[in-house]
Amino acid sequence: MITRIREVRRARRMTLQDVADRCDPPTTPQTIGRLETGTRTVSVGWLNRIARALGVEAGDLVQLPDRADVPIAATLDHDGAHAPRRTGVVVPPQTAPGLVAVTVGSGVGDYRSGDEIWLNRLAPEQFAGALNRDILVPRPAGRFLFGRLIGREEPVPGQPGGKLHILPLGAGGRQTVVTDPPWAAVAVKLIRSL
Repeated sequence: MITRIREVRRARRMTLQDVADRCDPPTTPQTIGRLETGTRTVSVGWLNRIARALGVEAGDLVQLPDRADVPIAATLDHDGAHAPRRTGVVVPPQTAPGLVAVTVGSGVGDYRSGDEIWLNRLAPEQFAGALNRDILVPRPAGRFLFGRLIGREEPVPGQPGGKLHILPLGAGGRQTVVTDPPWAAVAVKLIRSL
């Protein structure tokens, strides 16, 4: 079996140590390196462990004859486009439990018409991890609020929830305070067609 572990790891910008630490149970970077180079046989169990550590599907780590890879042709930075230092491929976006999406009907803030924003649902105790990021919050009557989480007030002891301070996208928006939302979703991926 020909694997793409190294290509996917590099596309995720992770070191051998990063992958080894994220494996469950953790392993050594040397073991990951041997699995990448083929000096150690990759079992289905190892393939699943490494896929979870990289945040991809196990099938993304196997080279299949009927699947076309998307090679990295160039790297773009402040000096312009350059040939990549080493060959690599990009990993297509994967769905995961807890993801929701927002489709953009007309441009607002940094988002353009036609964009898809993928968000990861958070429980109230996880809201602090979304500070200074774009979030979606449910409102009564099937409405939602989408904007930048700029502040969070802890709940009063003995009372549920807390308060989220959200700044709407675009110029001139006023801060909105949402009390005791049952969940929120933080933006994690932008899918944009050009």
